[in-house]
Amino acid sequence: MDVHGALAKRLGVDEATLRDLSNYATSSRFSDFERAALAAAVALTREPRALPENLRAAILETGNSEGFEEIVATIGLFNYLTRLHNGCGASAATSH
Repeated sequence: MDVHGALAKRLGVDEATLRDLSNYATSSRFSDFERAALAAAVALTREPRALPENLRAAILETGNSEGFEEIVATIGLFNYLTRLHNGCGASAATSH
């Protein structure tokens, strides 16, 4: 399990939900808001220069518009931490 999966489990995300992350777009385990946020995470991980307008709109339409910046900041923070972690050659087993 990667470091983010371990953190998610500590925060109470169940194993079945973690296993279903790769199917987030069609899984009934995720709300429309969660699917929009996960799609934004995928998009910003692949192309960090801009969030596609359709994903911005989906987050704003399905969630709390006041929390939009926090969602994008969290995506950016975890992308940064993953790149730092990978760049240092650390593994999930050595992370605390």
